[in-house]
This record gives sequence, structure tokens and C-alpha cells, in this order.
Amino acid sequence: MKGNKRIINAWAFYDWANSAYPLVITTAIFPMFYEAVTTTTTPDGTSDFVTFFGYQFKNTELYAYVSSMALLIVAFISPILSGVADYIDDKKAFLKFFCYLGAISCASLFLFDVNHLEWSMLPVMTASIGFWGSIVFYNSYLPIIAEPKDHDRISAKGYSLGYLGSSILLIANLVGIMAFGMPAKYAFISVAVWWIGFSQITYARLPKHVGIPPEKEDHIIWRGWRELKKVALEIKGQLVISRYLSAFFVYSMGVQTVMLMATLFAAKEINWGEDEAAKTGLIVSVLIIQFIAIGGSYFFSFLSRKIGNIKALMVSLVIWVGVCVGAYFIHLPIEFYGIAAIVGFVMGGIQSLSRSTYAKLLPVTKDHASYFSFYDVLEKLGIVIGTFSFGFIEGVTGGMRNSIFVLGVFFILGVILLLRVPKQKVIEGV
Repeated sequence: MKGNKRIINAWAFYDWANSAYPLVITTAIFPMFYEAVTTTTTPDGTSDFVTFFGYQFKNTELYAYVSSMALLIVAFISPILSGVADYIDDKKAFLKFFCYLGAISCASLFLFDVNHLEWSMLPVMTASIGFWGSIVFYNSYLPIIAEPKDHDRISAKGYSLGYLGSSILLIANLVGIMAFGMPAKYAFISVAVWWIGFSQITYARLPKHVGIPPEKEDHIIWRGWRELKKVALEIKGQLVISRYLSAFFVYSMGVQTVMLMATLFAAKEINWGEDEAAKTGLIVSVLIIQFIAIGGSYFFSFLSRKIGNIKALMVSLVIWVGVCVGAYFIHLPIEFYGIAAIVGFVMGGIQSLSRSTYAKLLPVTKDHASYFSFYDVLEKLGIVIGTFSFGFIEGVTGGMRNSIFVLGVFFILGVILLLRVPKQKVIEGV
């Protein structure tokens, strides 16, 4: 199975299918839509406060909390489902389930109504659960279908396809909105159709059975947590991978929070003036970032071959620290575009390298879903801490800029922890 080009291409193509969600829903169109419909006009100007189950929150604060809750749910259920997937030897069934959950939830955002915010935020949460839940099983295929020496290249290929495919869909939606006056909420339905439709290419070629199921046992529901504990104990005894994961856990708090909150930050903190075209330029800048990210993915894959994965990750984190410092001081659209371009460059690289580095460090095992479940649980818990901290600080201080300092600290700690990863080349290229 390893090295089969048809299977590898089909696996990578799932990035093309599902990346419509992080671009259109979490980064570009939905955040702008959400900010617009949850901001109200008052006699004193505008208000960004919303009422949710009788409590008042800033709209972006609530968005951060809902995102945190979704990821907390994924962190809890993914070990259970990964254990079941390894037990019945059918990762693809769970990949499909979460794909369809996420896509149908995206379509449900068409019905978003600020007057019924409690119900409207539910598909926001379930769409996130669907996306991140599917990633657990998608990532677990990488060490099964490819040799360690190819992980960086194939991981970068997947992310690049994702950036390209989602950009095509965003362009189509922008043309519909700007040229033909299409309501923005129709874009949410397009994501569902795109995600489900193109994922069928992956499902047609990706193998259903990848190993030998373990012996029958009772209480398979909790098998995943037992496997997670087993994986944790195995990893604890391996210095390189354990120290790498500690760094990954910390810098994930920053990376994914930036991606989730960047557009909302720009909409609230950048002085766009009264020109609506300028705000449209915000979405166009997100599109430009996607194409820059394609180059970034391949650049950091190249850099990792020259200096190793850990050092390449450290380079990207240093750049992320610079992004946080710069973002605190920007106020004008042109300044935001500059920062956004840098984010695009390092975004693709750090995501791709993080996944492939972990795949390289894995011991020989048949329980790939359980190992990647551990990886994904760490990532999700990191993002929960990051997004919750971001929203909490905004709620307490009244401004999103203050939250940037926390993200910068996460990246600095990530660099320090990567410095602790043993320098000897235990794994080729790491």
C-alpha cells in the first residue's frame, strides 16, 4: 500500500475538499457575515454586544468561546472513536461521518438568525466538530500510505491542494457576491456541496481496511481512552517525540487561534473607514494569503530537507513572534495586508511540517488512528486554551489587541521548547 500514487493522490485530495470550510467558513466570508449581523446600531453609535442564554458577551468573545467548546468536544470524543476505528479496522467510515456532519452544518448556516442566536451558533459548533473530527482520521492515514522520507512532501502536497481548491471556491463566491449581488449566506451551501462532492474522490480510492483488527473484547467504547493512555506512556519513554509534542502543544495555541480570529480582528481593529470596497478587500487579501501559503508549504518542505524539521519549525515560529508584535501596532488596511502576507507564508509551512514531523517520529505500530488521536487531542486542547484566552482577555479588557500578547507568548515558548528537542538525528531528516 505504501507509495501507491493513486492512493496518495486520493488522500491528498481530501485537503482540496475540506479546506473550503477553514477558508470560507472560519476565515473569510462567515466571520464578516457574523460580525455584520451581530453588530447593532444604537443611539450612541454601534454595539458589538450580543445576548446568549441571558448573558451578554462581545460578539467575537462569544465566537471564541463556541469555537473552544467545539474543539473541547472533539478532544474528548476523538480518542473514543479512534479506538473503535482501530478495533473494527475502518477509519474511512468515521472520516465520512465527520465530513458529512461538518458539511451539513455548513449548509445549515444559511438559516443563521441573530434573533435566535442560541440555535444559530449550534451549526457553527457542529461544523467545527465535523471538520476537526475528520482530520483525526485523515491524518492517521499518512504513515500508512507513505514512507517517512516522503511525509514532508506529501503533507505539503495535501495542504497546497487545499489552499488551491478552497481559493477557487472563494473566488466563485466573491464573483457571485460582488458581481451578481448573491447573498453571502449562499456561500455556506456551496461549501457543503464542495466538501461532500470532492471528498468522494478520496473515498473511492482510500482503503477501508488497513490492518488486522485486534482480538474481540468488551467495552470497546472506552478502548480509545485506554489506547490513549498506552500511547502517552509509550511516548513518555521516547525523549525526542515527547519533547516535540510539548512544543507542538504550546505553539498550536497560537497558530490556530490566529487563523480562527484574524478576520474578526481585522474587521474590528483596522480602520477601514466608510468605504465598503475596502472591507471587500479584506476578503480578497485572505484569498491572496491562500496562494502565498502554497509557496510557503513547499518552501518549508525544502527548508526542512536542508536544515531538518525541528530547525525549520523554529524559523517559522520566530516569524510568528514577529507577526504578533507587528499586529499589535497596525491600524491601516495596507499594514494589515503586509502582516497577512507574512501569515500566509508561515501558515502553510508550520501546519504541513507539524503533521509530517510527527508522522516521521512515530514508532512502528498498527494503531495509527490512536497515535494521531493523541496528536489531535493535544492540538485541540491547545487551540481550546488559545481561543478561550483570546476571547477571555478581550472580554475583560474590552479590546482584541491585548489578546495578541498571549499569542506571542505561546510562540516564544514554542521556540524554547523546540530547543529542548535532542539534536541527534534519531529520525532521518528531523
